[in-house]
Amino acid sequence: MTHASAAHRAPGRRPAATVLSRRARRARPARRRRLRPLLFCAPYIVLFIAMYLAPIVYAAYSSLFTIRRSGLGLTAPTEVFAPLDNYARALQDGSFTASLGRVALFGVVQVPLMLGLALALALLIDSKSARGRGLFRLTSFVPYAIPGVSAALVWSFMYSSTSSPLNRLLEPLAVTIPFFDEDVVLWSVANIVTWSWAGYNMIIIYAALQSIPAEVLEAARMDGASALRIAWSVKIPAVRGALVLTTVFSIIGSAQLYNEPAVLQPVSGGSISSAFTPLMSAQSAVAAGNYPYAAAQSVLLAVAVGAVSFLFFKLTRRGDHA
Repeated sequence: MTHASAAHRAPGRRPAATVLSRRARRARPARRRRLRPLLFCAPYIVLFIAMYLAPIVYAAYSSLFTIRRSGLGLTAPTEVFAPLDNYARALQDGSFTASLGRVALFGVVQVPLMLGLALALALLIDSKSARGRGLFRLTSFVPYAIPGVSAALVWSFMYSSTSSPLNRLLEPLAVTIPFFDEDVVLWSVANIVTWSWAGYNMIIIYAALQSIPAEVLEAARMDGASALRIAWSVKIPAVRGALVLTTVFSIIGSAQLYNEPAVLQPVSGGSISSAFTPLMSAQSAVAAGNYPYAAAQSVLLAVAVGAVSFLFFKLTRRGDHA
């Protein structure tokens, strides 16, 4: 630049390059501030992708192949791309479809009963007239702290046809409960699940009860409402969100039913088959070395659970708008 052009430059104006460099320096801290939350979330995001999304994607991909054996089975099996073969086989597999129906019946009966018991326990603990609430809350939650396999082992002793203390107590009445009968064994499993998880759901509902403003409860009492009326008209509507949450968790848990029937299977006398639940059926396919078929069963189960959960959310949200 010549001296003449520099002389005609407007006074106080800086070169464009200097202005741009200063703006870039100001933008760097702002960009770093935007990246900081991502850095804090990075461990969770990595684990979520590696432990959750990646297995789902891999299972969906594996389900698109089928295992073919040629000749007399003397040669190694090969995987052939056949996108619908495993799904068609699973839907035509009577044992697998029966396991889906069995788990659906389990959820329809057991989930409302368990959540009703959890709600009743939470309301009792929240009652002002209740005594020893801390001890009662702790004892109600203790079964959840026992691992599911250990709980199933304990209950297998309680259900045993030779050592059941429950049937011994009923002997004077000439009553015997066939815990492992084919028509009863599903509800024997449901009893274990209810015993293990009612306390966990009770804690969630009880925590929601603590968020109800004391002024609302006091106003209801001043209006002459009884404790039962307050529970029905004030407390239960206030914990509706917690009930929706626990219901969704319970639906997913019902679909994942595995530990309890798997532990009871050796002592069930054949009433619990290797395909008693969808996960047990998929595990049997894995044991047979047919991983693509197991993946297809898992994908079908996941789609069914997702559809039921979505429908439940839609129905509950419709109730909110009404």
